[in-house]
Amino acid sequence: MGFFTLMPDDPLIWNFIVGVVVALVYVQGIILLMEKLVTAGKLSSDLSRKVIHIAAGSFIWIWLFVDTSDGFSYLFNIAVPLLFFFTFLYKGYRGSPDDKDVKTMSRTGDPRELLKGTLYFTIIMMIAGTIFFGTYAGMLMMSIVGWGDGIAPYIGKRFGSRKYKTFGREKTFEGSLGFFVIALLGSLVFWIFLGVLGGSDIPVLADPGVDIGLVEILIVIFLCCIVGMIVEAFSPADLDNIFIPASTIITLLIVDLVLFSEATFIVVFRFLP
Repeated sequence: MGFFTLMPDDPLIWNFIVGVVVALVYVQGIILLMEKLVTAGKLSSDLSRKVIHIAAGSFIWIWLFVDTSDGFSYLFNIAVPLLFFFTFLYKGYRGSPDDKDVKTMSRTGDPRELLKGTLYFTIIMMIAGTIFFGTYAGMLMMSIVGWGDGIAPYIGKRFGSRKYKTFGREKTFEGSLGFFVIALLGSLVFWIFLGVLGGSDIPVLADPGVDIGLVEILIVIFLCCIVGMIVEAFSPADLDNIFIPASTIITLLIVDLVLFSEATFIVVFRFLP
């Protein structure tokens, strides 16, 4: 259940409170704050998108408080991503440039932008909260795409001077480096918060019988962030939210096959039961 997990009498009610109410207040609170700052002219829409991107990717912090004892109501953790998936679908087709969500989460104010990277991101959140719930694979895919991809474009635009092109897209070395550093930081934060406090004990952060030490974990996180940085640099426009988490899963799978001849990280290597 994890170090900080409360023990409710009814998992269904508890997971509804955590996965729907708390998560919705968290995400919607960030969005409303960004809307006010953008409307007041105190924050650019571009930066607000990055803050929301990072905050949304960090939704996995609620995993620490989810009760998995009934085997199904933990799926409430994807309720908010599912809600926003349909919201972006509707506003992408029916919304106007004056819509607050369009202003806050699009680059140009075109509602159809919500049907691209923003929509894909909600799909990745739902995949993480279902197929990879409670796993290091799910944790890493969200921290790398959420934090790394969230900050890289902003750093590139703000501080980038050394430019390069990939498939016609202009990137900066500063932005790519920023991706790696922030993705690594985000991964370590969630590894400690979820993996260490919520699951196994130091120095062996794995299920009983899986001999993986602290150094090995750090190396794997480092590799995932390096691969994510490269994939972000070469991803087609608006598809990085799909390709980056996919690259994390593939990297972990390759590591598993090389070291253990099985999908240890994805199937066994969990911090939640």
